[in-house]
Amino acid sequence: MLRSETAASPDRAAAALAGLRRYQEAPRTRRRPKPARIRKGAARLRDHGGTGPTLVFVPSLINPPFVLDLAPGRSLVEHAAQAGFHAWLVDWGTPRPQDAGLDLAGHVAERLVPMLRKLDGPVLLVGYCLGGTLALAAAALLEDRVAGVATIAAPWRFAGYGDAARAAMASLWAQVEPACRAMGVLPMEVLQTAFWRLDPARTVAKYEAFAIADDDAARLFVALEDWANAGAPLTYAAGAEMFDALLAEDRPGTGTWQVAGRTIDPLALRCPTVEFVSLSDRIVPAATAIELPDRRDLGAGHVGMIVGGRAREQLWNPLLDWLAAAK
Repeated sequence: MLRSETAASPDRAAAALAGLRRYQEAPRTRRRPKPARIRKGAARLRDHGGTGPTLVFVPSLINPPFVLDLAPGRSLVEHAAQAGFHAWLVDWGTPRPQDAGLDLAGHVAERLVPMLRKLDGPVLLVGYCLGGTLALAAAALLEDRVAGVATIAAPWRFAGYGDAARAAMASLWAQVEPACRAMGVLPMEVLQTAFWRLDPARTVAKYEAFAIADDDAARLFVALEDWANAGAPLTYAAGAEMFDALLAEDRPGTGTWQVAGRTIDPLALRCPTVEFVSLSDRIVPAATAIELPDRRDLGAGHVGMIVGGRAREQLWNPLLDWLAAAK
């Protein structure tokens, strides 16, 4: 990718490699995960404290959950705990060999829902990225135990990715599926390759810029790149459902996605719902949005809306205001 993007400019290639070296050698300060109070299989509910209504953040299965608790001052979960909610964060954990057959629907019905049932209800759910898709399904199964669902950059109408992108992802899955089936998991490296393919020029350019970034910007870059480049593998069944049922067949968008024998329809939920949509998101384009009656459009990217310099005013505070009214 580096060769193809910088073929006409050796200086750009050198700058990107310098940025990569700086990233590799950068010092790290790790945040310790919060206590896991509730467990189901490999999944955990981590207690971030606070008093008030029970609020559960549901991250994507792709990449670790700590983007929602990235660093002091850049933690949506911490902000919620300080704003009058008892905040919890789902940690999906690392799949075990016996989990190979656990698909996305199984993560909802056999992991998320049983953990939520152990909390004092009703609960508020906030789902980020694919976690929003799963949170909507959990709300459908829990019915009156959910006080409200907010999604952030959550894909639902997967046809919105467009024919070219969906064909590219289908081709990638066809290449890796036999090995994934044999291993019982879909490695994170495969998904990272798919993300890089969405915008290879930007991937190279960000490392060029990092080579000369100031210290504050560098610390944030390292924290985000460590998140983006990390993560447990998905179970084989979850990967297969994501590529086949969601990306290829668009079952959620066509009203045919089922979880625990129930067809999931976000518009039929009894509780209040809201979706926050990024208009500049390359990972989850706005065209894939759920189209809930209450839709809030943001001028920030997929990750920037969560941890960017304007995240507090653009997303955090409007989200918590909505949750306070929904409780």
